Amino acid sequence: MTNELKLASHYLDTVRIPLRLACVTQSGWPMAVSLWFQYQKNGTIVCATQKSARVVHYLQHEPRCAFEIAADQPPYCGLRGQAIARIDEKMGGEVLEELLHRYMGGTENDLARSLLAKQDSEVAIILEPVKLFTWDFSNRMKDISQAMINLAAKACP
Repeated sequence: MTNELKLASHYLDTVRIPLRLACVTQSGWPMAVSLWFQYQKNGTIVCATQKSARVVHYLQHEPRCAFEIAADQPPYCGLRGQAIARIDEKMGGEVLEELLHRYMGGTENDLARSLLAKQDSEVAIILEPVKLFTWDFSNRMKDISQAMINLAAKACP
């Protein structure tokens, strides 16, 4: 695990926003998708999606990818990097349940039930970071109106 990832682990554990994953399609054009994620203590980042999702096929063809985890509201901060993606067909359902608890607080809701109905065809996307970059513009943005942001509720790496 890189030192940068160790420093950002609190951010990755606490932030509840989707990861933006960029991959290369088979035509050579880049594509970005948003996915829920879970940071693992071994330094990997896991997501879940349907086995039939195009992103799965793109990553199987070209496992090099990039990602960003950053909110759209100030103060701007986040983490981005490059990774090698692996697809795990066995742990997709388990990862999906973990993500539902992380992002929705459980599985007792219509969206969770809908997603869990297709749990058997979920796969895990495991990102193994190669390079990481963090940024935190909180200090530079201190004078922004508190009506726009709530610094106390904002977590930065």
